Amino acid sequence: MNKDQIVHPYIPNTVPQVQEEMLAAIGAKSIDELYELIPDDLLFKGKLEIPDGYQDEYSLRRHMNELLAKNVPTSERLSFLGGGCSPHYVPAICDVINSRSEFLTAYAGEPYEDHGRFQALFEYASMLGELIDMDVVSVPTYDGSQAAASALRMACRITKRSTVIIPRSLNPDRASIIRNYCYPQIDVVMVDYDKRSGLVDMEDLKSKMSERVAGVYLDNPSFLGVIETSAQEIVDLAHEQGALCVVGVDPISLGVLAPPSQYGADLVCGELQSLGIHMYYGGGRGGFIASADEQRIVSEFPTRLFGIVPTVDHAWGFGDVAWERTSFASREDSKEYVGTMAALWGITAGVYLALLGPQGMEDVGCTIMERSAYAATELGKIEGLSSPALAAPFFQEFVVNLDGSGKTARQMNDALLEMGIYGGIDLSRDFPELGESLLLSVTEVHTKEDIDRLVGSVRQVVEGR
Repeated sequence: MNKDQIVHPYIPNTVPQVQEEMLAAIGAKSIDELYELIPDDLLFKGKLEIPDGYQDEYSLRRHMNELLAKNVPTSERLSFLGGGCSPHYVPAICDVINSRSEFLTAYAGEPYEDHGRFQALFEYASMLGELIDMDVVSVPTYDGSQAAASALRMACRITKRSTVIIPRSLNPDRASIIRNYCYPQIDVVMVDYDKRSGLVDMEDLKSKMSERVAGVYLDNPSFLGVIETSAQEIVDLAHEQGALCVVGVDPISLGVLAPPSQYGADLVCGELQSLGIHMYYGGGRGGFIASADEQRIVSEFPTRLFGIVPTVDHAWGFGDVAWERTSFASREDSKEYVGTMAALWGITAGVYLALLGPQGMEDVGCTIMERSAYAATELGKIEGLSSPALAAPFFQEFVVNLDGSGKTARQMNDALLEMGIYGGIDLSRDFPELGESLLLSVTEVHTKEDIDRLVGSVRQVVEGR
């Protein structure tokens, strides 16, 4: 048997005889025939440089530990990174519950038996619905960006229009995902923002509104941290043109900020990471879409919706609502394809919301505002820095401009890293109009001592000490 015919112990159907039987059953002479539709210029003709496998579990584990040792997690350094994924306190009970076997394997498909997963997700949706003041909440999507993109597609189906508007101040990753989801049927138009305040440029928005616009999207707070004080005006402007308004929120802010429904948002979406979920590289993310209980809107949800219904024996059951909307029921006619969903993180967020309750959410929101305001004020006392650099009020995240210090954002971050601190997001590439600026995130986990250490370290870098 040559090397290409090695039977792998973990990969199914690698036995040559089994492969031959499968090919014969479908009438193919070789595996290569299955890829005939791929253009020749796209086929890789060389040999993949794949290292030899490890022969035993211990060697593989040692190799993986060596790779992991190259990373320094944020838990081992003081971190002020944010931009959609920030360090928040995770109560121990969140990890205990989401580690239970009946929840830990809660993937997109159905379990063979339901050990309370449907009820747990129903309770999550109910509590999140109360927080965001909406009746209908989806089972979690991949992340907040997918939720935003899907909500805009919903707006297009509801209004039967094909243009959406997003702000220039949007997280570049989220803007890219929205464009990807909307291509090629939907035009994505970008509206500018005021460089002094960070708020949406209302005159630019008015010039781009028309009867072709299906939805206007904004994050509140925005990627740059500012609270959109013109939100009501933006919603009213969208409604005047027959468009819907989609608002993205960080749910941890809603203990102190009014939910978007109270200024007229039609669809609300967001990211769940702040609700009891650790920061993981490539994971720990979940998005949600929410709306009022209106049939014209609910019928366009692409995600699963869990509800409660009476059973034939006068008990209560939990399960899918309007199943016929989904791709599970009809692949070819569904709103969108329902794939992997972050059900585990919805359950985790539900545990967090149940633990904190309304007063707890208000307390954590106030704590974040107080500590981020203190950090911005203290940094602003350093000569050469403008902090906060934007005039609008902010929540958790704020922009610090370094132009007067003679330091670039990269130089500042590199110097802070040597001091054991992860600084902020370098905005100079994606937002060059803001100059050499950093986006810093201060949450409830940052103590006064942590903030003072950051301020002292930045001062040292600026003064060249």
